[in-house]
Amino acid sequence: MTKSKKVFVGVAILFFIGLAIISYDISRRTTFPGSKSQLKERIKKQLVAPDSTVKDSIKATYR
Repeated sequence: MTKSKKVFVGVAILFFIGLAIISYDISRRTTFPGSKSQLKERIKKQLVAPDSTVKDSIKATYR
């Protein structure tokens, strides 16, 4: 191999090693989308208070 091919192979190997390290780091920081509950369900649990009024069917007047 010529010197330029050796340099190219060396740089390519370093590039792929760096790419693998970055990919592993990103994958460790993120979670699988299916592992969390859906966004609407999370917001609903946090923001919507349970209904504290109960309709009393005995005292209700229907018109």
